[in-house]
Amino acid sequence: MVPQSRPAASPLDRFLRLFADVRPGEGITVVLLALTIFLLLTAYYVLKPVREALILGQGSAELKSYMSAGMVVVLAVVVPLYGRLAARVPRRRLINIVTAIFAVCLVAFYALVQLDVQIGMIYFIWIGIFNMMIVAQFWGFANDLYTKDEGERLFPIVGFGASLGAVLGAVVAGWLIAPIGLDQLLLVGAGLLVAQAALTSYVDTRESARADGRPAEGAPPSPEVEKKPATGAFGMVFGTPYLLLLGVMLLCMSWVNTTGEYILGSVIEDVARDAVAAGTADGLTVEEYIGQFYSQFFSVVNIVGLLIQLFLVSRIIKYFGVRFGVMALPCIAMGAYNVLAFFPVLAAVRWAKTAENATDYSLNNTVRNMLFLPCTREQKYSAKQAIDSFFVRIGDVLSAALVFVGTTYLALGGSGFAVVNIFIVAVWLVLAFIIGREYRQLTTDGVSPGPTLIGGAK
Repeated sequence: MVPQSRPAASPLDRFLRLFADVRPGEGITVVLLALTIFLLLTAYYVLKPVREALILGQGSAELKSYMSAGMVVVLAVVVPLYGRLAARVPRRRLINIVTAIFAVCLVAFYALVQLDVQIGMIYFIWIGIFNMMIVAQFWGFANDLYTKDEGERLFPIVGFGASLGAVLGAVVAGWLIAPIGLDQLLLVGAGLLVAQAALTSYVDTRESARADGRPAEGAPPSPEVEKKPATGAFGMVFGTPYLLLLGVMLLCMSWVNTTGEYILGSVIEDVARDAVAAGTADGLTVEEYIGQFYSQFFSVVNIVGLLIQLFLVSRIIKYFGVRFGVMALPCIAMGAYNVLAFFPVLAAVRWAKTAENATDYSLNNTVRNMLFLPCTREQKYSAKQAIDSFFVRIGDVLSAALVFVGTTYLALGGSGFAVVNIFIVAVWLVLAFIIGREYRQLTTDGVSPGPTLIGGAK
């Protein structure tokens, strides 16, 4: 079927061309999608201070490190249930049901807090699952709307909405805590979720009605895949080499990043104690010194990430392709941890993590979602949930285990953990190369990854 011609470029389309290759008629939808993920990330960062207050006030910093294991256990149950729901209902109803469940949970948490019920541990696990699942669901929806060509051109703008939401969400939370109180942020988060669900429904209705020659539910799976019986979210991942490679790659990425965060935290803790003891901390306590450092660190990371997302991501994808984009972060990480292996001082650790995190939040976040463009609808929702939530949390658990063993039995310092990260990054780099090759093969052949697909052959 020959697609109908698009309308002439609007002023919005022409403005967005400053940042990405936006074609006539594409501007409104991509901005709406960017606004949707902006609302989601704003909601998360509004809710995040409540998490810290509850877990530290009702638990301890040590308790936080054990919660990743709890999240993995819960996700092992929740992800298959999500997959069954995704296989049975249309995407709009799926998104509305899941969003409604999360919003109702927030109202329930608010009520429990008013009754002085201790919900610190439960809320901590809940918000970790919420952050992974609701964002993965959004990107599944975006993948379902766009073709491979459209996604590669337009995802950088959608990703900017995510970056901006992460930055402004924390600012909004800071503005609201004093006038309305910490507990009320739970209701603010619920309201933001309802708003983004309404916006998602509007986008879905608008795209379904658009006569562009494509089915409303995205590209259909290949006939061979369509005949296969449903195997559930984890079954799809473990039965499809391309998806399994994605899962293991994100596991390695999470493992490296979380261990890197530990290296940064341990170094700044030592520096803060030394500064306070030497009287060079400008009157700050150890906690205040650390808080001031992280405030500045997060600000720089977020600003650099925003600039990369706005001005570089679309151009990198356009001129170098997804295959290069997926290898950019592990290459940066390899260089960063080689430096830290020899110079584990605060300045080196700070700028190494700034480069790693800023690239992760911008280019890497956009590219990793593009990798699902050649997948079937069920894979974009169910398998993506398993990969983006369960596999990422497994990486966190492995990092926690590494830190425990490294500090308890091996006496590893910052250099030692950096060396371990170098080996993990090497595996990550190989996986990224293979996945980039497979992605190009899939998009060139125009087929969806089936249960036995590898190297483009079934």
